[in-house]
Amino acid sequence: MPVFGRVAAGRARGSAAGCCLAALLAAAGCTSEPGAAPEEPAGAPVVLPGAPGDEPSVVPSLDRDRLASAEPVQAEADYVRMMIVHHEQAVRMTDLAETRAENPSVRSLAARIGAAQPAEIGAMRGWLATHDLPEQAQGSGHEGHSGHGHSGHGAEPGPMPGMATPEQLAALEASGGAEFDRLFLRLMTAHHEGAVAMATDVLATGRDEQLHEMAQDVLVTQTDEIATMRGLAAGG
Repeated sequence: MPVFGRVAAGRARGSAAGCCLAALLAAAGCTSEPGAAPEEPAGAPVVLPGAPGDEPSVVPSLDRDRLASAEPVQAEADYVRMMIVHHEQAVRMTDLAETRAENPSVRSLAARIGAAQPAEIGAMRGWLATHDLPEQAQGSGHEGHSGHGHSGHGAEPGPMPGMATPEQLAALEASGGAEFDRLFLRLMTAHHEGAVAMATDVLATGRDEQLHEMAQDVLVTQTDEIATMRGLAAGG
């Protein structure tokens, strides 16, 4: 075959291959919707560090099915109302540290907790308002509930873990110096442990994404602060 004939044949084969490739690409384009985003993986679980010598714990993240409903479940509303009261007591305890604590590290930790939790209270009140939920559940008698003194702004269906009793708060207010540091660390550690337990429970039963994020923040932040307080109590 002459040279130009071989070139023409090669061009014809290349043109045919190009047409086949174009047809394949067009077919592939027809099988997927324009702008379709790849499926996102489920949320990663939250790993909580344990105390020295303890194993870390894992809290599962929300799945899509639980995020599908915009209506909060009762457990979520109960959690928010209880945690508002819980945080308010923590702020009351941290306010005492400014003039009573002896250890600068205790004062610094108390100031950090006292600065963070009012903002979290505001976020939780905003969550209730967004869902048209009252801060106090209707028909709840919150005065003197379970022997735990609190400010009366919230309401709770059952005892809140970690809450200091009126007697414990009175002892903390009456103390000073090293004795205050000891009582504060003991009561606030128990208080944080209660908040971690409450947050863990709502992560297992709730389905609201914003509340899930707030509960995760409580878990991570307060678990870290528990470790700090245990270290301070041990003389660290």
